[in-house]
Amino acid sequence: MDILISILVLGFLGLFFGVGLAVASKKLAVQIDPRLEKIHGLLPGANCGACGGAGCFGFAEMLLSGKASIDSCRVTEDKVKEKVAHLLGQKIEKQAKKIAVLHCGGGNKIKDKYIYSGIEDCVAANLVLGGQKECVFGCLSFGTCVKVCPFGAISMSKQGLPVVDKDKCRACNKCVLVCPKKLFSLVNVSQNVYVNCSSHDLGKDTKAVCPVGCIACWLCEKACKFDAIHVVDNLAVIDYHKCTSCGDCIRVCPTKCIRIRE
Repeated sequence: MDILISILVLGFLGLFFGVGLAVASKKLAVQIDPRLEKIHGLLPGANCGACGGAGCFGFAEMLLSGKASIDSCRVTEDKVKEKVAHLLGQKIEKQAKKIAVLHCGGGNKIKDKYIYSGIEDCVAANLVLGGQKECVFGCLSFGTCVKVCPFGAISMSKQGLPVVDKDKCRACNKCVLVCPKKLFSLVNVSQNVYVNCSSHDLGKDTKAVCPVGCIACWLCEKACKFDAIHVVDNLAVIDYHKCTSCGDCIRVCPTKCIRIRE
């Protein structure tokens, strides 16, 4: 008899809690916007985090909550952006395609000032006296940018420098953020001329450690007919709003640190 009562009590409690949970699940259910799954399905699935969200799903949630715009995703193609904008009831303006550009031509041309035997990572090496290279502004050649690129758009050359594949690069900004020397920038594909150096040392000091660095000679500034390049803090800086890619600065640069992207 006692066993029967115990079974009945447990059965009643099970039924009671089951009904309670069923009611609670309906009352406390979180309503999911049906557009969330559609938007997530349209996104590239790279989960690169360049948008600031927790992967593509997190970015989709940010879009629906109004915390981000579709332009924040650097890797989504324009046609897909238009579809997402349509789901959100928004309009977008087409933006020029950008790619990552490295501003250093040193690599193996720059000698090491000491033997580094630590972790082969640019961030780690930079913590030891600014890295092993004699040029404190130069690439450390450990390829950390290669490792973080989610699209396989960066590879290391025999010269010890990262090479960006413009067809694969999606301007996700990962390399820009990870490089401890801040050697990458994102520029419009149409902007072909760039300064292949980041040194702010005096010209004589740069020349002493790197044969292809900017020596702040001002020849490029004098040669430019469009006032598009100026030497700022011992480094040539291009104003892309004025630059026409005429190539005059390239022709007069004695160290060939001003180049045109092929």
